[in-house]
Amino acid sequence: MQRIKFIDRMASGALTRRQMLQGAAAFGVGLTLSPRLSAAAEVLTCLEWTGYDSDDYFRSYVGKHGTAPSFSTFGGEEEALAKVRAGFAADLMHPCNYSVGRFVEAGLTVPIDTAKLSNWKDVFPALQTADGVVVNGDVVMAPADWGNASIAYRPDLIGDAFKDGESWGIFYDGAFEGKVSMLDDPLAIAIGQMVKGVSYRDANLLTGDKLQAAKEFGAKAVKNSRFLWTDSTELQQGLASGEIVAAYAWNDTVKNLLAEGIEARYAKPKEGYFTWFCGMTILNSGKADPALAYDFIDAWLSPETGKLLIEGSGFGHANMKAFEISDPEAVKAMGITDPIEHMKSAILFEPQPSPVVNEQQKVWEEIKALKLYSP
Repeated sequence: MQRIKFIDRMASGALTRRQMLQGAAAFGVGLTLSPRLSAAAEVLTCLEWTGYDSDDYFRSYVGKHGTAPSFSTFGGEEEALAKVRAGFAADLMHPCNYSVGRFVEAGLTVPIDTAKLSNWKDVFPALQTADGVVVNGDVVMAPADWGNASIAYRPDLIGDAFKDGESWGIFYDGAFEGKVSMLDDPLAIAIGQMVKGVSYRDANLLTGDKLQAAKEFGAKAVKNSRFLWTDSTELQQGLASGEIVAAYAWNDTVKNLLAEGIEARYAKPKEGYFTWFCGMTILNSGKADPALAYDFIDAWLSPETGKLLIEGSGFGHANMKAFEISDPEAVKAMGITDPIEHMKSAILFEPQPSPVVNEQQKVWEEIKALKLYSP
């Protein structure tokens, strides 16, 4: 009798996937009995930053469905975009404010119905309507994490000259050849222009002759870098061992090094430091039940995930309640409680039109391949 009742409830859709799997094992029921199950059996597939594929960031999702999604990690959004365009069937992507427009422009996104997100009401109001969250009137990204990009360095190894005048110029200074690590990104060209005195907004949009003239800075960054990184673990290991003395880095790098007992600082370069916010975007290439995508996003927006980010990495979170339940000392150490106020004092990464992205990426690849070093 219990077996029959289980089959009836399964066929009517009254059970969660986890309950179905448990019941099927207990009663010896095949999961092909219900047409609903064939759709539910499609595993949610996520394109995610390296390191964010840990269950800790979506515990409520695992608790509800009994298993984690399938992940494909990436080191940069252009890599992820190329993968989806090539036919990779992903349900979700974790882009940042400056890159989500590229996915929208490519016709790969699905508007997000925020009414289906229980934690949306607790997201900072200004983030709910920020550029990159809303594109062409639609919410296309649920903001989740935010933080900084600056220079992490070893004060015990770098020398007083840099400590007395923190600057992005370290990546273009021959005195530090082989001792630094730049992000593998054309941003290295724009930062070089900032060192020269050009505003970030102008440097971010370089094309044509101006880009050709500026690529010498990218070449210097390539030449001086012991390695160009895409995985932050690599640069952290390089700093920890002393292989490099400074690197372009996110703010979790310094926190992790200090936790290892290694002296480290996070620079405030005279040219300015960067800030960013990222989140979850639903893609139209996936095959899983859309409800799974909403459950995953809601897990990421939970204050518990925010607490993990704040205490574990020093990153901020979009949920206001995350700051209320986090260790006050961890919040104090961040020095940040409001992303909007924080972004006013830093350089917020801005989107680039696709032709600009494509041209800058082409020049960057040429620099790396041909090693066009300036004399």
